[in-house]
Amino acid sequence: MNSADLSGLWVYLAATPLLGLTLTLLAYLIAWHIHQRLAAHPLANPVMLAVALLVTLLWLTDTPYQTYFDGAQFVHFLLGPATVALAIPLYAQLQRLRQMAMPLGVTLLLGAVTAMTAAWIVGAWLGADAPTLVSLAPKSVTTPIAMAVAEALGGLPSLTAALVITTGILGAMSAQGLFRLMRVSDPAVQGFAIGLAAHGIGTARAFQLSPEAGAFAALAMAANGLVTALLAPWLVPWLKAVM
Repeated sequence: MNSADLSGLWVYLAATPLLGLTLTLLAYLIAWHIHQRLAAHPLANPVMLAVALLVTLLWLTDTPYQTYFDGAQFVHFLLGPATVALAIPLYAQLQRLRQMAMPLGVTLLLGAVTAMTAAWIVGAWLGADAPTLVSLAPKSVTTPIAMAVAEALGGLPSLTAALVITTGILGAMSAQGLFRLMRVSDPAVQGFAIGLAAHGIGTARAFQLSPEAGAFAALAMAANGLVTALLAPWLVPWLKAVM
């Protein structure tokens, strides 16, 4: 098969809505295999590898993102049900959750405010404009909520999505090293910290550490999304006025 035949085949496949879904699954399977071959090293994050593979393929084939997303949007749709399903492992930790309700609540509130404020301060220091700053603010919550918050407040949802994914990947890659450096060994504390800072990608990493860490990460991810959605409409205008 020559290059012209391959080009024609790609054009034909690109018109098929399921192409994006198929490419996404294949890219993740390849990335997961690499991740396992490297002994689940944090730097070999499967989401990061899959994103790199997909971006490279779309760039080489000059395929518009919208064409890819027309098929891959089914994965995007599953983000909601997947988030709700995380309540199942959390239920197994219900007793300890009740014991830690007060410190977790305080940490959640402080963490949500700190994530938005710190992102805004760094962005403003680097000279970002107002829409970019608004897009930065919800970077530590799961993608659907972050995009909705950014759009409602005048940000750029597509930029927010990229920032959310980047935040999750960096959080998942650096979490274990930071825990060792800070001598944090409690799985519940580790999980809650990862979920609070690195949402779904961090939660997936937390489940690799232990079921308990994964359960508390799921709690932090869901709760941070809710708190950020409630606080952002009040905090972002205040940050605009002050900075």
